[in-house]
Amino acid sequence: MDTRFLGIPDLVETPSVAVVIDVMRAYTVAAWAFARGAEKIVLAESLDDALALKARHPDWVALKDGPAAPGFDLVNSPGLLRSVDLGGRTVVQKTTAGTVGALAVKDASLVLCAAFVVAEATARLLRTRGCDGGVTFVVTGEDGQADEDLACAQYIAGRATGSGTDPARFLRRAGESRAAAELAGGVRPGAHPDDVALCLDLDRFPFAMVATPEDSLMVLRPYAVPSPADGASL
Repeated sequence: MDTRFLGIPDLVETPSVAVVIDVMRAYTVAAWAFARGAEKIVLAESLDDALALKARHPDWVALKDGPAAPGFDLVNSPGLLRSVDLGGRTVVQKTTAGTVGALAVKDASLVLCAAFVVAEATARLLRTRGCDGGVTFVVTGEDGQADEDLACAQYIAGRATGSGTDPARFLRRAGESRAAAELAGGVRPGAHPDDVALCLDLDRFPFAMVATPEDSLMVLRPYAVPSPADGASL
């Protein structure tokens, strides 16, 4: 499997298959939202777009980076989200990097959004799809330099090629990243003390997350990937 690791500014052409990585915290949060019962997540272009969607659909749940703000129901924190009941709800998510990365590759034939919490399911889906045209991993944080995102991307790439990659060193890199230090140090608003640990909770969830265009919106949904024990062909 041919793999590339690019930051958002480096995306000069539409990839065939894209895996958009945001460990701290967009796609850890998205996975938790699905675990808490959300039906789908709409990835918003801007804060104004998120608020406009919320205004048209008052029952939707709007979520953003940073501190709480008028019009938004939740902030982008897995620690704060894990106790929220989202059964059957639609979530509108706007973050600094993660949602931007997914929208930048919205025309790809397959768009996966991932973090460590769904790493194995994401790798398994890549294996089942074959991905003969190669896979572009979009490292969203810090213009492609965020080590927590790059470590996760490299780990998933290794798992997708069946190399038996040991997760310990990748998780250690993520735990020593700038983002982890800022979250642990209280630099980033809208955080919970457990956020870093939750972002490093490898394979917490058994699903991958697939983003597809739906009625002019980019919509993220969980995707159950059968394990080899279930008889799936890899």
